Amino acid sequence: MASILDQYEEESARATSISSVTPIQVPIGPGYIDARTDLDTPIFSKKKINFKPSDPLTHVVVSSNFLVMAMSNNLLLRLDLEHPDQQEEIELPKASEDKVYRLFLDPTGKHLIICMESTENLYLSRNSRKPRSIGKLKGHLVNAVAWNLQNTNENTTGAILLGTSRGLIFETELTDSGDSRFFQGSLDQYLKQLFNLAKDKIVPITGLEFDRMPSDSMTEYKYYILATTPGRLYQFVGNVSKSTDPPLFQQLFMQYESGAEQFSELPGEFGYSELTMYRPRHAKCVKSFAWMTGPGVYHGEIDVSGTAGPQSVTVNTKLIRYPRDGDEKSQNPLSMVMTEFHVLLLFPDRLKVMCVLNEQLIYEDVFPDRFGRLLGLCSDPVKGTIWAFTGQSIFKYKVTREARDVWQMYLDKNEFELAKEYCRDNVAQLDRVLTKQAEYLFEKGEYQESAMMYAQTQNSFEEIALKFIKLDGKDALKSFIQKKLSALRPQDKTQITMLVTWLIEIFLNQLGEMKEQGQDESDEYRKVQEEFRMFLAQPKNKECVSNNRGVVYDLIASHGDVEDMVFFAVLMQDFEKVITHHIQHDNYKGALGQLSKQTDTELVYKFSPLLMQYIPRETVSLWISLRGSLEPIKLIPALVQYDHNKNREQGNEAIKYLEFCIEQLDNKDQAIHNYLLSLYAKLKPDQLMTYLNIQGTDEDTICYDLKYALRLCAEHGHKKACVHIYSLMGLYEEAVDLALQVDVELAKQQADKPDEDDNDLRKKLWLRIARHVVEEEKDVKRAMEFLHDCELLKIEDILPFFPDFVTIDHFKDAIVTSLQEYNHHIEQLKEEMDDATKSAEEIRKEIQSFRNKYAFVSATDKCAACNFPLMARSFYLFPCHHKFHSDCLIGEVLPNLTSKKRQRVEELQRKVAENEDSRVSSVGVRGDNSTDKSKDTKAELDDLVASECIYCGDLMVRSIDQPFLDEGEEDLVLSGWL
Repeated sequence: MASILDQYEEESARATSISSVTPIQVPIGPGYIDARTDLDTPIFSKKKINFKPSDPLTHVVVSSNFLVMAMSNNLLLRLDLEHPDQQEEIELPKASEDKVYRLFLDPTGKHLIICMESTENLYLSRNSRKPRSIGKLKGHLVNAVAWNLQNTNENTTGAILLGTSRGLIFETELTDSGDSRFFQGSLDQYLKQLFNLAKDKIVPITGLEFDRMPSDSMTEYKYYILATTPGRLYQFVGNVSKSTDPPLFQQLFMQYESGAEQFSELPGEFGYSELTMYRPRHAKCVKSFAWMTGPGVYHGEIDVSGTAGPQSVTVNTKLIRYPRDGDEKSQNPLSMVMTEFHVLLLFPDRLKVMCVLNEQLIYEDVFPDRFGRLLGLCSDPVKGTIWAFTGQSIFKYKVTREARDVWQMYLDKNEFELAKEYCRDNVAQLDRVLTKQAEYLFEKGEYQESAMMYAQTQNSFEEIALKFIKLDGKDALKSFIQKKLSALRPQDKTQITMLVTWLIEIFLNQLGEMKEQGQDESDEYRKVQEEFRMFLAQPKNKECVSNNRGVVYDLIASHGDVEDMVFFAVLMQDFEKVITHHIQHDNYKGALGQLSKQTDTELVYKFSPLLMQYIPRETVSLWISLRGSLEPIKLIPALVQYDHNKNREQGNEAIKYLEFCIEQLDNKDQAIHNYLLSLYAKLKPDQLMTYLNIQGTDEDTICYDLKYALRLCAEHGHKKACVHIYSLMGLYEEAVDLALQVDVELAKQQADKPDEDDNDLRKKLWLRIARHVVEEEKDVKRAMEFLHDCELLKIEDILPFFPDFVTIDHFKDAIVTSLQEYNHHIEQLKEEMDDATKSAEEIRKEIQSFRNKYAFVSATDKCAACNFPLMARSFYLFPCHHKFHSDCLIGEVLPNLTSKKRQRVEELQRKVAENEDSRVSSVGVRGDNSTDKSKDTKAELDDLVASECIYCGDLMVRSIDQPFLDEGEEDLVLSGWL
C-alpha cells in the first residue's frame, strides 16, 4: 500500500471563502500603509492526501501526530505522521457481521479504544500490535471516552470515564502490562458504574470530558466533568481525595445521587450530539467548549475560577444557529471540530466554518460527488491539524493565521481590549481600534479617557485638539497634549517646545480663572497648582523650559502668578531672581532661606551686605554653616557695611564670624585679621590684648599688619597694645618710653626683651626707666631696686640722675653692696688665675711623662690595616696598641682629610722622601741644619696623619654615616652577586 503522506495533490486551488462582513477600506491614519491585498492566503485551505484505501474507510482518529484509520474489512492502519513510511496494519478479531462502531484515541496518541457494534470493546496500546478485549465492558456500547489529561504514562491510561449508549457513566483504568493478570480476557484494572443519566428514559451519552480545577486544599483535588446527551449538557463539580482508592470519581458523583445534577437543555434534538473542548497549545487548562446539538452549536468558555457558581464552569454561553441557505434543504451536521475562534461543521457534501465571535459563516467548502459522501471530521488536539474523510479519500485542512480578523470582530462589538490583544503586532489595526475606542468614549462624555486614547493614535493632532478645545473644561485637552508630549522623542525639540508652552498657558489660565472666582484657597486650586508644578519639574519638560525660560517667565508674569513665578525660578535655580523678589518685598528671612538652599557662593557674596544690615545674626549663622565653602575675604564688604553706633549687634556678629574664621578655619588672611583687630579696637578693647597675645611674638607667624595695628591702636589710645606692637617691631626704646606712661612694670618687661647679647641696649633701656623713676616719680629707693633687677646696672650708672639735695643715706647701702661685689669679683679672678697656673703645671708634667713612655713591638706583629708583618717597613704605634705601616696609615687617613690638608700631606711626603735621598747620598757628612728640617717635616706629617688612631679616635666616630660602598663601586659589587 502506498504511503498516504508521500505527496499532496492540489485538488482545490483555492476554496470558496464566504465572509459575513466585507472589510471596508478606509484611511487608517497618517504614518501607516494598509498592506493587505486580495491575494492573502485564506484562513482555511484544503489538501487531498494521495491515498487510495484497499477497502472503504469507516473511521479516522488522530492525536499527537498519530493517525489511526479503520476500514470496512475490520483492518486498522496506524502510522506516525512524522514517519509516514512506517505504516502498521492491525487486524481486528472478525465476527459475523461485526463492524467498528467508534474509535477513541487519547491526547498522547498512545492509547486506543476500539468499540465494535457487537458491544465488544478492545484496547490497543502504541507498543502493541494485538488488540486486547476489555472483558468487563462487554455488553456496553461505548459512545464517549473522557481521557485523563494529566496522564503521560505510555503503559496506563490512568483513571478515565466511559459513557455508554444507555446513559451510564463508568470509571476504569487500562494497563498494558505483559505479566498482568488481566492479560487473558480483560485489561481493565477495575470497572465501576458511577452515574446513570437515563433515569427517566434511556438516552445515549454523546460526549464526556473532565479536567482538574485549581484548589487550595492540600488533601483534595477538585474536578469538573461535562457530559452530554442529544438534548442536555450536564455539569458535575466536586472534590476528590488525593489518597482515595479507585474509583477516583465515586466521591464526586455521590453528591448528585439525589438528583441535584445541573444541566442545560436545548429543544429540537436530532438523535445525536457531539461535545468538543478547545485547549490552547502549551496551556494547562481548557479554554472553551462547543456542543453540537439540535438547534445549533452551544458555545461557551470554561472558567475554573468559580465566578460561574459553585456547580458550574461554563460562562459566556450562547447558541450559534446552523447556517441555512434559502434554497438548501435542511440538513443536520454529521460532525464538528472546534478551533480557537471557529467551529467546523461537516455535512454529507460540504464543510462549513462559522466564527464563534460574530456567528457568521466565513468559509464553505463543497465536495464534488466524485469523492463520495463525507463520513467524518476529526482534529489533532495537540498539533491542531484537521482531517476530513470519505469512504475513499482523506483531506487535510490547514489553518493559517486564524486570529487575523478577530480584532475586527471584537471591534465591531466594542470589545476594545480584546481587539487590542489580537492586533498588537499590526500597528495599523491597533490604530484603528484606538481611534474607534476614543470616538466611543467621546460620545459617552468620558472626555479624559477619550483624550488618552486619541493621543495614542496617528490621527491629525490639529483635528483632535480642535475637538477638545470646543469643550468647556480643558482637562481633556490638557491630558491629550500631555500624552502626546510623553510620546515625543528627545530630538523633536520644536514639537516639545510648542506643546510645553501650550500646556503652561492652559495651566495658568485654569489657575487664573479659579483665582477670579475666589477659589485660590480651595483643594481643587491646590491640586491644579501641584499638577502644574509637577509638570514643570518633569525631567523631559524641565530641559525644554530651561532652554526657553525667558518665554516661561513672560507667560507667568503676564498672569501675575507670583507664587508660581518664585517656584519656577527655584526650579530653574535662578536663585538670584528669587532672592531679589524677597528683598524687594522686605522679606529678608525668606531671601536668606533661598540663599541657604543653593550652592552658588557668588550669590552669598552679592546679597550678604544687604542682609547683614537687617538680619546680621541669621546671616552670620548661614556663613558659619557653609564653613569652608566660602572665602571670608570676599565677605569683608558685607562686614564693613554697618554703623556700629546705630546697630552694635552687627559689629558683634561680625566679630563672631571673624573669630570663627580664625579659630575654626585657621584663616591666615591679613585683611581678615586686620579687620578683626579694628573691631576689637572699636568695640571690644578688653579682648584686644588677648588677641595680640594669642598671635604671639614671632613676626613671621603674626597674621595682622604691625604698622596698621600700631596706627589703629594709637588712634584709639590703646597704649598697652601700642607697647606690645612696638616690642614686636624691635622698637624697644619707643616701647619703653610709651610703657612708662602706663606702668613702670610694663616698661621693665620691655627692657628685658632685647637679645641677651645686646647688653648696651638693655642697659640703655634700664637707665631710661631708672631716670624716669628718679626724675619723674622721685622714688630713689625704687630706682636703687633696679640694681637687683638688672645685673647690667651699677650704682655709678644711676648716681648722675640723682638731684643734688639727695643725701647719701638713700644709696649708702647700694654703694656698700657694690663695693662688696667688686671685692668678691676680684677674689674670683684671683682663684681663677691660681687654677690656671696649677693646670699649666700639670700639663707640663704630663707632657714630660709621655716623652719617656714606651711600648714593645715583636717580630710577629702585623699591620692592623694590611695584615702584613709590621717590621717590614716604618710604622706607627698608638697608645691603644694599634699598629700601622706608615704608608697604610696615610692611605686610610687621606680620604677623610680636607683637600687642603691632603695637598699638605702629599707635599710633606715628597719632602720626607727628598730628605731621605739626600741623607743616603751624603753618608758621613754632618749636616745639622738639614737634620733639623727633616725632623720638622716629619713632625708636621705625624701631626696631620697620626694625631689619633684611625680605629679609636674621632675619625672613626665621624665615619659612622658614610656608606660602605662608594658610588662607583655599587654596580661592580652588584654584578659580582649575579
